Amino acid sequence: METSSYMTMTVLDVGLGIADPGLVDDAVRPDPEVPERARRRTFTAKYKLEMLAAYDAAPDGEKGAILRREGLYSSHLVDWRRSRDAGALAGLTQPRGRPRRDPDKEQITRLQRENRRLEQELAKARFVVDVQAKLHALLETISESSDTEPGSTP
Repeated sequence: METSSYMTMTVLDVGLGIADPGLVDDAVRPDPEVPERARRRTFTAKYKLEMLAAYDAAPDGEKGAILRREGLYSSHLVDWRRSRDAGALAGLTQPRGRPRRDPDKEQITRLQRENRRLEQELAKARFVVDVQAKLHALLETISESSDTEPGSTP
């Protein structure tokens, strides 16, 4: 160990197995990039209700341990308890997002659509048959009138 009048400097003996703490191996070097934005924690309604039940069931000395273990604050529990008492957490237990498709409803919708299309085709077909019947009646009337005219030769 060397000592000077201005400062004291300690030199580590490499033979003792102590490495210089200033040198960092590249493989162990931590990633210096900081995430752009921290993600906010979200808790499911099931988790909230479970934590409220565990906290309420714990004896007085263990309540803080539950909060520390889960990384929660007592204000979380206060807010969750208010929401539970207001009935808000009951509505959150339903799955989020679009409801699942009901195959029976889809089939009913498809069959109703097909039924409307077939009814329109039937109405068109009835109209055509009606027009053909009137045309046939008209042509018969014309042919009968041409047969009954005086001076016509059959």
